[in-house]
Amino acid sequence: MTELFPFSDAVSRALVDAGLEVADVRRVVTTALEEDLRYGPDATTASTVPADARAVAELTPRSPGVVAGLPVALAVFDAVLGSDYEVVSSRPDGSWVAAGEPALAVRGTVRGLLTAERTALNLVCRLSGIATATARWVSEVEGSGTAIRDTRKTTPGLRLLEKYGVRCGGGVNHRLGLGDAVLIKDNHVVAAGSVTAALAAAREHAPELACEVEVDNLAQLEEALAAGADEVLLDNFTPQDCAKAAERRNAVSPKTRLESSGGLTLDRAKAYAESGVDYFAVGSLTHSSPALDLGMDLR
Repeated sequence: MTELFPFSDAVSRALVDAGLEVADVRRVVTTALEEDLRYGPDATTASTVPADARAVAELTPRSPGVVAGLPVALAVFDAVLGSDYEVVSSRPDGSWVAAGEPALAVRGTVRGLLTAERTALNLVCRLSGIATATARWVSEVEGSGTAIRDTRKTTPGLRLLEKYGVRCGGGVNHRLGLGDAVLIKDNHVVAAGSVTAALAAAREHAPELACEVEVDNLAQLEEALAAGADEVLLDNFTPQDCAKAAERRNAVSPKTRLESSGGLTLDRAKAYAESGVDYFAVGSLTHSSPALDLGMDLR
């Protein structure tokens, strides 16, 4: 396999500034490049491109959207080209980019640029698709006070990057894993015996973590509020029942946050937001958002 270079200080800083973990990005980039290079160097490029050829490569959306993951693309170029390239121009992640408007342009050896092309595009297209979908949800609930939140329904190995895409689109992250917060789902309630018992057990086991509990009806909501849940996940509630839940929360436990989950669609987003819930849990952001179509063209 072609030797991979370490990330430059500039790219590492860009990743950190974006809230990404350098080690996680390196793992993803290395794994992706190894898939392409496990059978040997880029045979097509090596046979058709002169070794000394240089060009500017532009990553350009074919359709409009919110771009995300450009520092990750630079990490790919770092890994393949080392210091033998330069950034000509770059839009900030989270920017709305029109079709045909370059989001990133770099100058380097054509062989290196073409070797890096697919890995860079795969990651940027995926993250930009998530950011674009998130931005649509954020736009639908603008002014309501409801935040769009992701879930753990992520592509294995890409969770931190995909959740970064959500942030680029204006959303907020929920749990990153199983150990940074407590989320009591219906199966946990069954195992513990009740909502109250599950919350008490969670608080005894992990008193330092915020506790959220899923409820299926207003009766369970009353139990969760009485037990002092930090957050309550309203599973498959109608907008009308979400409004009733918000009314009871305001009366009984004003500090408890409410999250709506299940049955959420863009065309119903405003109705749910107007109910008074604090969050939407939108699993589709990371499990089924279409990639934003970007291409890389040499100039």
